[in-house]
This record gives sequence, structure tokens and C-alpha cells, in this order.
Amino acid sequence: IPLTVAGGLRTLEDIRKVLRAGADKVALNTAAIQRPEFVKEAALRFGSSTIMVSIEAIELSPGKYEAYTDNGRESTGVDAVEWAQRAAELGAGEIMVTAIDREGTGRGYDLELTRQVATSVSIPVIASGGLASIADIVRMKMPDAARLEGAISGRALYDGRIDPAEALGILNGTLAVEPAQFEQDDRS
Repeated sequence: IPLTVAGGLRTLEDIRKVLRAGADKVALNTAAIQRPEFVKEAALRFGSSTIMVSIEAIELSPGKYEAYTDNGRESTGVDAVEWAQRAAELGAGEIMVTAIDREGTGRGYDLELTRQVATSVSIPVIASGGLASIADIVRMKMPDAARLEGAISGRALYDGRIDPAEALGILNGTLAVEPAQFEQDDRS
């Protein structure tokens, strides 16, 4: 199973240590947004496929998102979609976007946020924050989110609302589903 390490990675040496310990990738957030050139330095040193930029986003107004750090507690004043584009330009090989205002709520992914990020970059995107059911994964695989590489689940997996094999099958295309059966919101 591929392992991505996140949290507290502030230097190239920090990244080197976790990769030597067996991690396949690292996810950078605070250090990257505080010093964007860190993304470029890390990608040049370890390869873009090893560097993921994690974006914690909060919706400020309809369709407008700000990137945060410290699990959504620290405002950065940086537009989340623009930050995703910049991170990709700097050499990130992947973006993980977390809708902080949906994290742990079971209200479903923020489809607009994920769509905006996925259509603004040419690298894979991983969705996080709010997964409620398998329908959320199906919705994320719609054509305008074609670069969705993965989905993160917490509570929905623990509660048994998500079958991991079914989710993986949908994400990797080996399980065909009809999106129309998931068009109606199932979270009343």
C-alpha cells in the first residue's frame, strides 16, 4: 500500500528522512504556502511524483475559497484555486484538496471546490472532507472532475457506509456505475 506522510515537513531533510523510512510521497501544506519555492526545491530534489500539496480550503462566498493551514484554523489570505495552480507550476505532482467546512460532517464532498481545482490543474487531484456515501465518489468521477485520482474517507469508512472495494472499483474504472442513479441527493 502506498504511504503518504504529512505534517511537520518543513525542510528537504525532513522529506528525505520520511522517504528513507519508506514513505512513497509527502504532503506539504504550511511550509509550502509560507514559502512556495519549497515545493519547487522538493520536486527538483525528489521528483514531482513524490510531492503532493495539501490544500485546506474554506468557502468564503459561493464559489470562492481560501487556503488555510493548521487544520483550517489559520487563514492565509490565498485563493485556494490559485494556490493549486501555483503549486502545480512549481512542480507538485498531485493536489489533495480538503473542504474544511465539510470535514467530518458527512455532508458530501464540496463538488464545486473539487471541480474548480481539478479543472484548473493538469495534475491529479485527491478529494477530501465530508464523504458521506459511495454516491459522493460517483459524483466526483463526473467528466468535469476527470483528474480526480482518489478520495479520502474517514468516518464513512469506519461507519460502514463505504465499501472500500466498491470505492476503489469506481475510482480505478473497474466498476461501472450509472451516474444518473446518484443524481438525487441522498443526504436528507
